[in-house]
Amino acid sequence: MGHLMDFRPSALQGRTCAGLSPQQVLQGLWRLADLPGEALDFVDLPGAEPVLPSSFAVGTAAQASIAAAALAAAELRHLRGGPRQRVSVDMLHAAQECRSYFKINGIIPNPWDPITGVYPCADGWVRIHANFAHHRDGALALLGCPPGEGTKREAVERALQRWRAADFEQVAADAGMVAAAMRSFDEWDRHPQGQAVARQPLFTIERIGEADPRPLPKYAPDARPLKDIRVLDLTRIIAGPVCGRALAAYGADVMLVNSPLLPNIDNIIDTSRGKLSVLADLDTADGRIALGNLLRTAHVFVQGYRPGGLAALGFGPEDAARIRPGIVYVSLSAYGTQGPWAGRRGFDSLVQTATGFNHAEAEAAGQAAPKPMPVQILDHASGYLMAFGAQVALARQATEGGSWHVRVSLAQTAHWLRGLGRVEGGLSCPMPGFDGLLETGPSGFGELEAVRHAAQFADTPARWTRPSCPPGTHPPVWPFA
Repeated sequence: MGHLMDFRPSALQGRTCAGLSPQQVLQGLWRLADLPGEALDFVDLPGAEPVLPSSFAVGTAAQASIAAAALAAAELRHLRGGPRQRVSVDMLHAAQECRSYFKINGIIPNPWDPITGVYPCADGWVRIHANFAHHRDGALALLGCPPGEGTKREAVERALQRWRAADFEQVAADAGMVAAAMRSFDEWDRHPQGQAVARQPLFTIERIGEADPRPLPKYAPDARPLKDIRVLDLTRIIAGPVCGRALAAYGADVMLVNSPLLPNIDNIIDTSRGKLSVLADLDTADGRIALGNLLRTAHVFVQGYRPGGLAALGFGPEDAARIRPGIVYVSLSAYGTQGPWAGRRGFDSLVQTATGFNHAEAEAAGQAAPKPMPVQILDHASGYLMAFGAQVALARQATEGGSWHVRVSLAQTAHWLRGLGRVEGGLSCPMPGFDGLLETGPSGFGELEAVRHAAQFADTPARWTRPSCPPGTHPPVWPFA
């Protein structure tokens, strides 16, 4: 493997994105995956920071992660026998795509439960994630507050005044709930989990089994790069679904597999673009049989269950490699696979709080209360890094054989983002509008207006040929080729 750029925060302390170009960031990702350097001659990355109001390089992170996924798709087309084609990703467009903006029937949904947010504690701040009813009611029960939607934030605020932030964070984690104490970067760097994350690479691509090389489907001149590639998408919320949505934009047959027993949020309307959508209850024999049948002819299996969750149901990475030798298995976690928090659940907003970003952004803004970044960039960048890793592993499988496991975590993405440096004056950037970036069309939920994909391909434009649909719209069988 060639020289790798040093993305550790200590290596870039005090630097702004003026000293670290998007091209350099993409080059670092490309080299980390050990991909052919000549492909980098076919990418254009227009735009410059800041594009959103943040002191962090959120535009660069969005642009580089999307460009990595898109350029990897173009490289797979080349591996299938086609010529290389130019790929362009505009920074503003990339950042806007990562804002999860959409309208359904002319209305912008509000994904946030009233209880979700940050609260002062006896010694600091804590963030509670309550967008799912069982997380909300569990947090309320821990605090001794009446359960249900009628509980007011004031009751939660009063209850948390009696708690130390780290104590509530730990008690919530022990109960399977999701909350995070706000830390500074220095506090996170001293935390055992922060130290474990710092020792890990941005992502890993590991060979986990033996299998003969499986040639990729033959190149067709007018076909998108991932035509006839089958992807099982067992993810929810944002990061994992963004991975599947990107692969669908590049031509893959992506099948979203939902449990009929698990809730979803309105983002599924946006992130399901391009996907088939089926139901399978993996707690039943019928559901496990259905998923096993789908897996036997799949190329990629993407999952965002809590660590160990799918292994308990017979669909962990080694299980999948046994059922489908040569599978590319992609796993998303909150805090990585090492350290005391390796099994802990989490979401973008919580990881931002726990790892120091909300504190640092607040300091830059001159305020005491935690300040989130203007976009859930950990989710979106992780999603595109998952798509990038999946395609790298597909190329390795086609040339070397084997079954492969790609692992990405929100905390490792956060560590990478921090290493990109700070953007001087970034918080003064106005929040941009979406002029010229939206597309409108029918969906299974109603008329959908959402942001077009930011990656532009010279020969095979990215697009979604299937409208987003509610879970269970399609039967759990692959379409005929």
